[in-house]
Amino acid sequence: MTARRGWLAVCALTLLSLAGCGIRPTEVPVDAGPAPTRATCDTRPELVDGATSDVYLLCGSHIESVRRPVELPGQDDRVAVAEALLAELQSHPEDDEREAGFTSEVPASLRVTGPEADDPAPALRLSSKPSELTAVALVQIICTFAHSDSLGGNGHTVLLGGPGSHTSEAPRPYTCTSAMRTSPEAAHSPVDVS
Repeated sequence: MTARRGWLAVCALTLLSLAGCGIRPTEVPVDAGPAPTRATCDTRPELVDGATSDVYLLCGSHIESVRRPVELPGQDDRVAVAEALLAELQSHPEDDEREAGFTSEVPASLRVTGPEADDPAPALRLSSKPSELTAVALVQIICTFAHSDSLGGNGHTVLLGGPGSHTSEAPRPYTCTSAMRTSPEAAHSPVDVS
């Protein structure tokens, strides 16, 4: 009789373990975020002669900086510096960056210009409204521009506007924060610096 009880106990435990993890199925869709990736987000820094700049790329579901050799024009030409950095964001990731899981969402058709007549001097204007860019692309641009010494960036804030001189396209301050890099959707909320 003891062997029979032991056998029943083993069967009962087996059935319980096969019954599931305790989470009940639901018909309500659950957004648990992006699927995990095997991306390491680590690249080996290359020894490069000359100037380098931090370019912010997408890795998995967050934005990380990658140091690249970039020939930037003189600091007096802010628009040319912004154009060079934008071109880096639009270029395909290097082999080691791609292997580490880096990509970019900055559209190849996007252009950058200097401020309009009524804009503050440090403003930069994009050929698309910032709100029309994907959140990831916008964070890539914000962080790359804000961390550029050549753009006079303070490592945090950049003034970006859309095309034209309409009030709705006026340059607004955007801040590159760690929260924004881990959750790019926050990019569509400009910073109030008043």
